[in-house]
Amino acid sequence: MNGTMTGRVFNNRYQITDRVGIGGMAEVYQAQDRVLGRRVAVKVMLPQYASDPEFTRRFRQEAASAANLSSPYIVNVYDWGQDDGTYYIVMEYVRGSDLKTAIQQRGPVNQRKVAEIGSQVCQALSVAHNQDIIHRDIKPQNIMIQPDGNIKVMDFGIARAKNSMEQRTSAVLGTAHYISPEQAQGKELTAASDIYSLGVVLYEAATGQLPFDGPDAVSVATKQVNEYPALPSEINPDINPTLETIILRALEKDPAARFSTATEMKKALNDYLAGRNSMSFDNQPTAYMNSGYVAPVDATQVMDTPGVQTTVNPVNPVRNYYDDNNNGNGKGGGKKRGAIIAIVLIALLALGGIAASALFGNTSTSVTVPDVSGKSVDEATQEIESVGLTVGDQTKVYSESVDEGLIVSTDPAANRKVDPGTTINLMVSQGTQQMEVPDLSGMTANEAQQALKKAGLTAKAGTSQNSETVEKDHVISQDPAAGTMVDAGSTVTYVISLGADKVAVPDVHGESQGSAIAKLQNAGFEVVANDTTYDDTVPEGYVVSQSPAAGEMMAKGSTISLVISLGANSHSVSASVSPPEGGTVSLSAATVPYGGGVSYTVTVYDGYAIASITDNYGSNYGASPSGYVGNITADTSLIVTLVPITPVPEEPAEQTGTGDNTGETGTDTNTGATDGGATDGDAGTGAGVTSENELVLTPAE
Repeated sequence: MNGTMTGRVFNNRYQITDRVGIGGMAEVYQAQDRVLGRRVAVKVMLPQYASDPEFTRRFRQEAASAANLSSPYIVNVYDWGQDDGTYYIVMEYVRGSDLKTAIQQRGPVNQRKVAEIGSQVCQALSVAHNQDIIHRDIKPQNIMIQPDGNIKVMDFGIARAKNSMEQRTSAVLGTAHYISPEQAQGKELTAASDIYSLGVVLYEAATGQLPFDGPDAVSVATKQVNEYPALPSEINPDINPTLETIILRALEKDPAARFSTATEMKKALNDYLAGRNSMSFDNQPTAYMNSGYVAPVDATQVMDTPGVQTTVNPVNPVRNYYDDNNNGNGKGGGKKRGAIIAIVLIALLALGGIAASALFGNTSTSVTVPDVSGKSVDEATQEIESVGLTVGDQTKVYSESVDEGLIVSTDPAANRKVDPGTTINLMVSQGTQQMEVPDLSGMTANEAQQALKKAGLTAKAGTSQNSETVEKDHVISQDPAAGTMVDAGSTVTYVISLGADKVAVPDVHGESQGSAIAKLQNAGFEVVANDTTYDDTVPEGYVVSQSPAAGEMMAKGSTISLVISLGANSHSVSASVSPPEGGTVSLSAATVPYGGGVSYTVTVYDGYAIASITDNYGSNYGASPSGYVGNITADTSLIVTLVPITPVPEEPAEQTGTGDNTGETGTDTNTGATDGGATDGDAGTGAGVTSENELVLTPAE
């Protein structure tokens, strides 16, 4: 989604403001509750989960369960729902930093603070476990450190209520570095799984390092099942033995060997904080010393007597049980375990002592493996052979603390009791493992962290900076540079872009073109002033408008476009008649706005007619005595051309009439045509009609 929820309002109530972060299942945003007027955090499920009907069913059920958890150490869930297909959970907004960030920035946490954090997380887990809710993803990223130093546990939204769904749907959702062995194997989870994850968190907080790491999640999960971590005191020699014992018991592979409840673990941590050393490391197995745990195997048979088969658990560190009925070593626990060991030993001796010899070795002939760590191969060989042991294989291993070519450890480990002649294998340092720094350019912070983790390096966020070329929330630079070979675990600092450095666009409206360009360039902008327009209010050569508008925040280097005035937005119109004595012409207006028009009327005098009407641009408007000229975009002159005309002559009128030719005088009235008459002295009358004249005939004498 890449932050696309910003500005959205869910159910007309929760207005999203800023993105806080993104995880594997959801994005988290800061939002404002419009109803209650408070700041909240809104977790928005990613689309690939929101579109899964089974997931949404679980989401609704689990969100409701999480909302019922009430503890000062649990982030409150206020509400949940869906809006237009988007599922979300509304939670308490917690100020502060998550524990993971604190460890990455400052290294190991103060021991007492580690115990305080652990105690408060235990309190939160106790509330959840009492309601049969298992968190399943306890990790430092989900533990918020508030400004007052107290913690809040987040993400109970993905927790599984034990009885809320079928076993087949309870897939492992945790993070590989913090999941329990049974979680990595897909087994049914119990409260002990959260205790193991908390043990990993406390281990990392106390040492600054994860107990298990690897190139990918599968390899890390495999180590969770099959390997034991180094002693915390080997990494941080100052760690208190009691705190170390508490952490290691939480990290037991067998869930039954861990603290039975979060409340029990909280009691142990509080005892440590109160100065009551109720847990001890006195009976730690020898194999746990120096180079760490020995990988566990199935129970080892120590005797083979007919009808009897006795097994003992192989190296299984930190059996200093601490429970509600046991105050730890020195107050019953040690005695109880001593009694158990004594009973087993007596039973073994009663069966011939063979098993006892197999379990503890023959003390009269055993040899102690010398500690040759830090010595050369030749020196180590000489010392090992001097006590009657044999040097075996040499295995090259990486080491951050032992120089190349020197001994890191031995197998069997130093100070172990072994039979004479036993082969001792040497772990020889090949120096610190070199890793190539990946190219982080253009990545988001989360992508950069994942890339560095995959490369076996430590990520550190530098101070974010503005960038004109790299978009916001992506990597600008890194140190060391990409391709550099560095020691495994080295810190690579990356710098995230804040986006371009933005400034307000100056207001240059009404300024001259030259002045406006100079002002914008001085503010760091590029300028384009190719557009022009007519304007009645802005003089020619001055700025009519600008884009982006004045006051808008823009990155330096952005382009500002200007529109320059061509002056007044009107044109003159005139008209003339040729020849002038033939008539006149009148216009409806002497000036018109740009693109406007004008009407004209021509009066023609007698003896003339209109030949043509044209303008000074060659346009012809016909010969009508009236008309309209439109779309005038420049000063225009109309020219009316007249021609003289000749009058048509009149034709003779047709006459009619009557006459009496008797020697009398006749009268003829002519009205345009002559017709009738009398001859030979006959009397007669005549009459004629024309259009205008009347002919009168007078009789002749």
